[in-house]
Amino acid sequence: MKLLFPENELLPEYDENLVGIDEAGRGALAGPMMMAACKLNKKIDGLCDSKKLSEKKREKLYEIIIQNSNYLILAFSSEQIDNLGLSACLKTGLTLIKRHFKTYSHFLYDGNTNFGINNIKTLVKADAKILQVSAASILAKVSKDRVMNFLAKEFPYYEFEKNKAYGTKIHRELIAKFGICKLHRKSFKLK
Repeated sequence: MKLLFPENELLPEYDENLVGIDEAGRGALAGPMMMAACKLNKKIDGLCDSKKLSEKKREKLYEIIIQNSNYLILAFSSEQIDNLGLSACLKTGLTLIKRHFKTYSHFLYDGNTNFGINNIKTLVKADAKILQVSAASILAKVSKDRVMNFLAKEFPYYEFEKNKAYGTKIHRELIAKFGICKLHRKSFKLK
């Protein structure tokens, strides 16, 4: 499989020098947003978009990825998202990732904007198409889920262990009943 990028450059299916980037929790109503970047040291079977994997499979792949990659996982708190804005947090994350992986020149971020950071290419649904981005997707999702499972013990009213702080019907109903807690993003408006 070859993918055509805006610069008419072809990216091979597996590029051993590629750093894949993705985030989890971008649209959550509470808790951190996690960003992950991953440079695989070998090709790993079974990688795909983290949302399409069972929790058990994600956890298993997470451990395999950790053992077979150079990776970075960043967390942006609700407070940082509220104070700086989501776009500024994402831009900061991409800047930190480039700094961490300074010896690499190929970066691919899942989505349609690189927030003005040079030499980071983007591709919508890259987490389902490119192994390194799939790996980053899994690292970010598992990290976010683990944090929300931990926080669910301190804030049991919101069932974070079930909804992972996304705006599910039940989560919105719980907010209506109990109000928001300090983990909720005050800059996010409920529809």
